[in-house]
Parts: sequence; C-alpha cells; structure tokens
Amino acid sequence: METDITNIERHDFAEPSALVLQLAGTIADQLNKAVTAKGHAVLAVSGGTTPVQLFEALSMQDVTWKQVTITLVDERFVAPDNERSNEKLARDHLLQNKASGAQFVSLYGPAQTASVAAVTAANRIDALPKPFDVVVLGMGNDGHTASFFRGGSRLDQALDPQTRAVVVPMQAEGAGEPRLTLTLPVLANADLLILHIEGEKKLAVLEEALASDFNDEDINLMPVRAIFAHAKHPVQLYWAP
Repeated sequence: METDITNIERHDFAEPSALVLQLAGTIADQLNKAVTAKGHAVLAVSGGTTPVQLFEALSMQDVTWKQVTITLVDERFVAPDNERSNEKLARDHLLQNKASGAQFVSLYGPAQTASVAAVTAANRIDALPKPFDVVVLGMGNDGHTASFFRGGSRLDQALDPQTRAVVVPMQAEGAGEPRLTLTLPVLANADLLILHIEGEKKLAVLEEALASDFNDEDINLMPVRAIFAHAKHPVQLYWAP
C-alpha cells in the first residue's frame, strides 16, 4: 500500500516558544472537549528533550485535569527515578501545577525483563478508553518515532496495523536500554495525533521520509513513515527551528 503523504497538516513557527504556547492550547482544548463529551480524556506523550517546555506550558493550562489520564508513548526499561526515565520527565515537568491532579499510567513495572514488564503494561493500557484523545509524538534524527527503531527486535509486530498487541518490548542498536512501546494501532487511531519536532535537521529527515510514495516494505527503513501511512486523521506537524 502506498502512503498518502497529504495526510498531514503543517504548523510552522518562527521560534519554539511560540510553538509551545500554541500547541499547549490546542492540546488543552482537545482534552476539554473530550471531557465534556465523554467525562474523561487520555493523553499519551513522548520523552526526550524536545517536549520539556511543552510539558511545562501544558501543566499551566485550564483543563479538567482530574478527568484526564496521562500515559507514555514509550519508555526505557529503567526505574522511574532514573534520569533517563520518560516517566520521571513527565512527572517532573507535566504532572505539576494545574496538571498535578491528572492520573498517570506507567509503562514501566519492576520485572526481570522488558518482555515481562510489557505484559503488565499492556494490561494497564488495555484498560484505558480508546481511541486516545491526544497523542504527542517526537522523532529522532534517524527517523524513528515512539520506540520504532530501524532493526528493532519487535519492529514488525509494533508496526503491524492489524496487531492486537498494545505494548511490545523493543531492543535496537540505537535505543540504548531495552524499551517498551505502544504499538502503531494505538497511536495511529488517536483523535488528535501530533508530531512535534524542532530544528532544521529533523525537518530535513521528515521531508526525506515523506518525499515520495513508498510501500509498506519500505517503512522499516524509516519507521516514522508508518504514522503517516496509517493515521486515522491527518497528522498535525508542529515545527520550529
């Protein structure tokens, strides 16, 4: 199947601070709409350095946070007090201020292996209402998103649009620690799917990924392509230099 590279709405900003304010407001609006309509909302966020300012801005937004559940797109198989933990990042910068009343669902769990931890994480994620209301993705300079790493040990399963798995373990050369990641269907079916990237290099990588139509077998070479190939709604790209 060839991807529809028009399945994107692009929002460019002159500087990251302007992007953060606009995006925080957009996410807050979507969460509030979901709470009004259904009584609850689910937000899945990514780790890394790019979202820190966004998390801090979002934590100050007027949202009915007690009706919001926050979880992670992916996680390193490290304890939540580890500096490389995405959970620690979210707790330190997002679950603060007005957002301190939100519920948090962790992907990490104490276990002998990431594979065992993925089973218990899947049970927690499976219990959340779907589709998720908002998913915020990032992207690495190698074209990975979530923990969809080229050459990853469970990449085929994670990118299978028909998989019934919701969380899979992942090991890859560029990943460092073993990872836990939500699968493609969980992410791609979100009501609001956002790709937040900053810098000219990442924009060039993304433009290379979407430069032409590609077949499903090409997705493993640059896994971010899978998001655009299977997103239920147009991907909202937010970019600043």
